[in-house]
Amino acid sequence: MTKKGRITIIISMLVIALVVVFINAAIYNKPHTNVSESSPNVSLASNTLLEEFENDEIRANSKYLEQIIQVTGIISALNTANGNGIVTLSGESATGSVMCHLSPEENKKMSALKKGQNVVIKGICTGYLMDVILIKCVIVN
Repeated sequence: MTKKGRITIIISMLVIALVVVFINAAIYNKPHTNVSESSPNVSLASNTLLEEFENDEIRANSKYLEQIIQVTGIISALNTANGNGIVTLSGESATGSVMCHLSPEENKKMSALKKGQNVVIKGICTGYLMDVILIKCVIVN
């Protein structure tokens, strides 16, 4: 291989390495979605959301995954995990529910909630594992 060919390969590899570093830095420093200030992409009842995932998970994932969803439902349980509140909204299904993991700022509002209360919560849907999971949730009312 000639000296010119080696230099071309080295420069090409350096350019590729710089592009990879730039893309990784852009992804790593991407701002997080502020759920409390964002409008929901979808508003629906917790029963409807759960039913859609139970009936066709692939289709529901394409509609709701990584979307800001506002759900209305009845509180079936109030828990904490790692210091953060989890509000579980009951569904008509005996096997599933909608689990809303509150953002740290919302933990203070959890003391005002009661089991059996109707509530509106907004959060980011991360999928379905026997329960529909919403993260970074804020209590709307």
